[in-house]
Parts: sequence; structure tokens; C-alpha cells
Amino acid sequence: MHPAFSVIFLTTLIGAGQGLFLALYTSQAYSAFHVLPPQNSHGFYGVGSIIVLALLAGGLIASFFHLGRPERAWRSAARWRTSWLSREVIVLPAFMGVVFLYGAMHLLGWNPPVTTIGATVVDATLVVGAAGTVLAFALFICTGMIYACLKFLREWHSPLTVINYTLLGGASGFILAAFFSALVAPDLVGFYAGWAVIITLLAFVSRAASLVRNARLKPKSTLQTAIGVRHGQIVQKAQGFMGGSFNTREFFHGKPVAFLRSIKWIFLVLVFPVPVALLASGYAASSTVMLLGAFAVQYLGLIAERWFFFAQANHPQNLYYQCIA
Repeated sequence: MHPAFSVIFLTTLIGAGQGLFLALYTSQAYSAFHVLPPQNSHGFYGVGSIIVLALLAGGLIASFFHLGRPERAWRSAARWRTSWLSREVIVLPAFMGVVFLYGAMHLLGWNPPVTTIGATVVDATLVVGAAGTVLAFALFICTGMIYACLKFLREWHSPLTVINYTLLGGASGFILAAFFSALVAPDLVGFYAGWAVIITLLAFVSRAASLVRNARLKPKSTLQTAIGVRHGQIVQKAQGFMGGSFNTREFFHGKPVAFLRSIKWIFLVLVFPVPVALLASGYAASSTVMLLGAFAVQYLGLIAERWFFFAQANHPQNLYYQCIA
């Protein structure tokens, strides 16, 4: 498939935003149960929510560049009963609304108690954050299933697609949380860095499994099955026309095999070992620069990873349209 950078930025930015929100809410829940020290509601959770909203808004803006008629974007939500894209279009603004409410409650200091669990007081922000957590995971599922539900694109049609979207988004969000906490809540750096390493390693296992799986896929369609002739010496010489078309532009990346291999190794290095090394070094040296570098390097790697994800999907029509005289 042809990778669209608008979709690449959409999925990577909202993934980082979802991961950062999950990181913020995790620390608040742990603090409520006295596992972690409490943090400043205004400066940590409030400002952190603003960063989450900025990432989500950036992804949403990027998505409009992929639309032929942006003024009709609202219609994409009409098929929510059958379309994962429509469900994503509904869940994303709902998630943004809950994040806005969560951040506003922290910034304004409006967190009245709702109930108690033993000796733990559950306030309103914990309840709103729980709703945001559900929506964050729902958004991961919707985004991943847009691609995983396409049976004819076998490289995508796997539960690993949803798992990879979730783990990679979580990894980038927790790494960003480690950097953010180094600025405003230094006692949480170790917590976030440790979980960022764990999630990144889990993401490596999941992404490597998908690469191994896709490498073993064998095409179900051939020139012989396409025309119903079993002769072993069939050779296609041309497409039948000289100019390009929508099919040749949108369903093929147009890059040589060597380029795809180089992108694969680039993202494997940038997304996994380098950020882990920078996280460990940054935590040991108390260096905010290294922690920021860990997020920046991994995000660049995620752009390459998402490009490879789209490019690797081989549309069945390429059996015909990518043959050039």
C-alpha cells in the first residue's frame, strides 16, 4: 500500500497522547492507593492533560490532509454499526472531551469525593480518569481494527496489529511521561522509566512476531489463478496502458525491496534498543536531555515503523497493476 504521511502522523500522535494519558492516570490511581507519592494536581495532571490534548489535536488535524473533501468529514461517523473507521471518528473526540474534563478538573481543583474504598477516598477526577482509560483502550482497538479487519490485506489481518498499536502507543506515552515527570515530578521518573522499558520490550516481542509472521506469508493469488490457466510459463509483459492511475498510486509504495529492508532495520533500532538505552542512561544520570532524546528518537522510529507497516501490505491488485512493460 501507499503510505500517507497524514495517517502516519495521525496514528503516531494520538498513540503517544493515549499512552501519556494512561501514564498520568496510572500514577494518580497508584497515589490514591498510597503506592506512589501524591503529586501536584494543577502542575502535573493538569499540565499533562494539556500535552495529551495537544498530541490528540495534532493527530486530528493531520487526518484532515488525507481527505478529498474535508468539509464532509462528519459523514465518516455515519456507519458506526459496521465500520471501525466510523467508530474511531466517534471515540476520538469523545476521548478528547473526557481528557479536557479531566485536565480542567485538576487545573480548577474541582475534585470532590465520590466514594471510599476501604481507607481510600475516590474523588471525581479518578472516576473521570477511569472513563478516559476505557476510551483510550477503545481508541487503540478502533484504530488497529481499521486495518486488522481487512482480510484481503493479509499482512494486516491479524490480532498482532491491534496489539502493536496499543503497545507502541503506550511505550511512547510512558517515555514522554518519564521526561515530563523529570521536569515537574522527579520522584516519578523511575516509575515511568521502568514501565516504559517494560512496555517497549513487550512491543518489540509483538512487532517482531508480526514481522516473522508476515515474512512467512505465501500469496494466494498468482497469474495462473487470476486467469484460470495452470501453465507454469505465463509471463505478464504490460499493464495495457502507459499512464498512471489511482490504482497504481494508492495501492503500491513504489519503492525497491532494498529500501523497505533498510526502513525495517531503521525502525527496529530507533524504536526499541536506542530509547531503552537512553532511558536507562537518563535515569541513572538524572538527565532530562537524555529522557527527551529517548522520546524523540523513538517517535522518529515510529514514523518509520508506521511507514513500513503501510508499505508492507501487498494489495492483491498489484499482481496486475505493478507489472510495467
